[in-house]
Amino acid sequence: MLLGTFAIAFAASLKEDPLENPFRFIFPQIMPTVWISAADLGRQGAGDPWWGGFAPGADVRFSLTYAVPAGEKLVEPEVEVPRRKPGSGLAAAITTTFAADYAVIELVATSDSQYRAADKETGEIRTYLARTFDYRIFYDPGAGENTKVERMPFTAQAPRSQILTDSTIPVTKMERRGRVASWNNITPGILGLIFNSYRRVINETVDLASGERLFFKWMGNSFFIAIGRVALMIVLSSLAGYALARMQFRGLRLIFLFVIFSMTIPVQVTFISNYLVIRDLGLLNTNFSVIVVAIASAHVLLMKQFFESFPREIEEAAMVDGANRFQVFFLVVLPNARPALIVNAIMAFQGAWNDFFWPFVLITSPPGALTVPVGLLSLRQSYGAGQGDWSLVLAGAFISIVPVLIMFILFQRYIVQNQTSVGVK
Repeated sequence: MLLGTFAIAFAASLKEDPLENPFRFIFPQIMPTVWISAADLGRQGAGDPWWGGFAPGADVRFSLTYAVPAGEKLVEPEVEVPRRKPGSGLAAAITTTFAADYAVIELVATSDSQYRAADKETGEIRTYLARTFDYRIFYDPGAGENTKVERMPFTAQAPRSQILTDSTIPVTKMERRGRVASWNNITPGILGLIFNSYRRVINETVDLASGERLFFKWMGNSFFIAIGRVALMIVLSSLAGYALARMQFRGLRLIFLFVIFSMTIPVQVTFISNYLVIRDLGLLNTNFSVIVVAIASAHVLLMKQFFESFPREIEEAAMVDGANRFQVFFLVVLPNARPALIVNAIMAFQGAWNDFFWPFVLITSPPGALTVPVGLLSLRQSYGAGQGDWSLVLAGAFISIVPVLIMFILFQRYIVQNQTSVGVK
């Protein structure tokens, strides 16, 4: 069930309209025939079959086929390369280069044919007059610039009686009650067609003040916080867990009960006091504040349970050989605790990577200081809620889960491996 949900969400992130209803499992981004056309158009537009574009020397051939019922007049559509911004979010505010400034459109040929299709109302097979319009879109040699544009939108307007039956690549959407066929990019290249949302999430998350791309900075901040929290967690939870499991001292039971009780307190109850402490220490808007605010928590209890299951005979044998308590812990117990440490590290990394509350409270500026979850909130506000551009939001979310998946795949064998039994042998 979970994998099915992820598969559908990933498929939706590739679509131009992830909210379409009903949801289609066959769409242009996964069709090999469309890949071939996209690669050819990308090569014609910028000499790049992978990511496409529109560059000096471009000579793009693009065809449209319209049909009308037999006996009705079929006219040439009104085509143009519109001055359309790449998106509805941050990058759109600073976009100054458009393919429309350099593109020239020419109709080079037309050809007539017949088109047979079922009538939507009666289901009867009808014959239509079809006409294919072949256009040449080339880069204006008199533009006086050597500018490459990432994308070339295209629109075609025709009377409602005319039906668009075919085009070099499938239409992105129909606008104005079906009169206007609109393509977001007719020179996409293969990867530009399939992963357009992922390219946009990288290119369009920018700082308006500096123009700096932010998404990878958010990833870097989340990595720093997650790795820092994992390191401190390993040190504190292993030392505290071993002390609670093996050492006998006054107040041991009280401390253990306090650890258990602290796990029952919601973060929202203590966040004001924690915020004030962080503020007075001058740590606001720093990664270190998020690292230290939640380190051990349940990891101490997990390490305590592991150390209690560790055979005492191994420790006693080491002491007989002359090792002291610290040597026993660092040289004998801790190496055999690697499975527990790795499991705790994965949990701590995942918790820190996905942590939204503390980064949202403690880090508010500048935009490049945010973490991935908080940055995804800004994507949702810029693209999702107001504009309905959910494919970009989904793409950002999928990029954000890649590090956690990689970490789990690399270390999953340690989760089931029993190093304690190996040590006993």
